Amino acid sequence: MVVLDASAVLAAILDEPGRGKLTPELLSSAICSTVNLAEVQAKLISAGLPPDDALQTALTPVRETIDFTVAQAGLSGTLIAQTRRLGLSLGDRACLALGISLGVPVYTADRAWKNLKLPVRIHVIR
Repeated sequence: MVVLDASAVLAAILDEPGRGKLTPELLSSAICSTVNLAEVQAKLISAGLPPDDALQTALTPVRETIDFTVAQAGLSGTLIAQTRRLGLSLGDRACLALGISLGVPVYTADRAWKNLKLPVRIHVIR
């Protein structure tokens, strides 16, 4: 199992740079936080897709979405100390919290994540 950040989901959907690292095998075990799902849907709506189509498109690269829990919320809040200097968003921290809580790697297109020292393996796809 792997966790995809919104930027990785968008790379998969829009065939952006780094898409090649998101192999069919990897995507078959990919999960995403509902927070990141909302981010992707919002981006697709901003690009002109109708809301229902945007939501369905956002779901295509992932096997499963995971509801954002109280425990993940607490961990996301705590991560602000380590991520503030890099400008990570709530969605970024939600992705990291999901990966940390499940003990599985996270995938992102955000190069700033390379500088994080957290108890989760981070793969930057570009």
